[in-house]
Amino acid sequence: MRFTARELNRSTLARQLLSSRERIGAAEAVRRVVALQAQQAASPYLALWNRVSDFEPADLDTAFAGQSVVKSTLMRITLHAVHADDHRAFREAVHPSLRAARLNDRFTASGLTAEDAEVLVPEILAFADRPRTNADYEAWLEQRLGAPARPGAWWGLRQFAPLLHAPTAPPWSFGHRPSYIAPRVRPVTTDPQVSDLSLRTLVTRYLEGFGPASVADVAQFSLVPRTRVRAALRALGDVLVRHEGPGGEELFDVPHAPRPDGDAPAPPRLMAMWDSVLLAYSDRGRVIPPEYRALVRRNGDVLATVLVDGYVAGVWRPAEGGIEVSAFHPLSDEVWQQLHVEAQALTAFLRDREPHVYRRYDHWWAKVPGAVVRVLPGG
Repeated sequence: MRFTARELNRSTLARQLLSSRERIGAAEAVRRVVALQAQQAASPYLALWNRVSDFEPADLDTAFAGQSVVKSTLMRITLHAVHADDHRAFREAVHPSLRAARLNDRFTASGLTAEDAEVLVPEILAFADRPRTNADYEAWLEQRLGAPARPGAWWGLRQFAPLLHAPTAPPWSFGHRPSYIAPRVRPVTTDPQVSDLSLRTLVTRYLEGFGPASVADVAQFSLVPRTRVRAALRALGDVLVRHEGPGGEELFDVPHAPRPDGDAPAPPRLMAMWDSVLLAYSDRGRVIPPEYRALVRRNGDVLATVLVDGYVAGVWRPAEGGIEVSAFHPLSDEVWQQLHVEAQALTAFLRDREPHVYRRYDHWWAKVPGAVVRVLPGG
């Protein structure tokens, strides 16, 4: 089957629950969409608000507290919220990338080696039997080494060790001062064969949530080298199906996954910062028109975007009395009305949690050109 660009877009929307909201629980929604970017504590909540009908943020609070959904450093060496059942395989799959990224010169400048880190990880996990702060771990490390730990030691170890972020504070479960705890099921990080087997699981799960996709797309999502991705795809063999992309590229997918027509409806959405659909592909054009990519990505931050007809068409932020939308091109009256309905619902959603969410990123708005700027009144 050969896909058009719009068909690929609609496949992503359908699998990411963005074609229509579904009435499911928070943990099951996270399982369905595979992984939610979680650098900013509010983002997984806003991501589910866009995907789940009548989403209650307390549902995700409970999932984090009970560890049915966990937050950890995973793909692309960034924080993700994933279903607990996926955490072990995901962590094992990306372990070599995390090792290379965190046990580097900055870490070894502390006087510790990569081999020292491998020895310390089981001890750290044993110490992490309950939530502990950075200060707790640094004090433990100094006692373990018998001398003050040099800068870079805990920086590398806190992400190299497969620790989870423990909920600490409202309004979005995680405050600015993180605490860490060991996962209930500990990943196996010392066996390369385990990592390769788990990579096949990660590839399959990625395709379930984001496919069809290319080798480059899988590598971009996971930050796993393409050679390892190709090997995983070869090992999966006939478990997967193959398609052709709009430019003739080879695409892989799981059988029987949703593949809507290119003209399937795509309702407007007010997306969370760093939403996974904006970052999950090597070809960002699946969701972000090339001419807008630089407008929504600023110094590593990915702003809260507006989707119209399945594609980024602007950015949004809370404003006095509602939601301010900066559209990158003119929108029809019908689309503005649909966005108004979304803005009313979002304003109500934020009211009891953080009405001015993402305020610290407001400085970027002076640098975001907009064809049309409107404040859509909240409910």
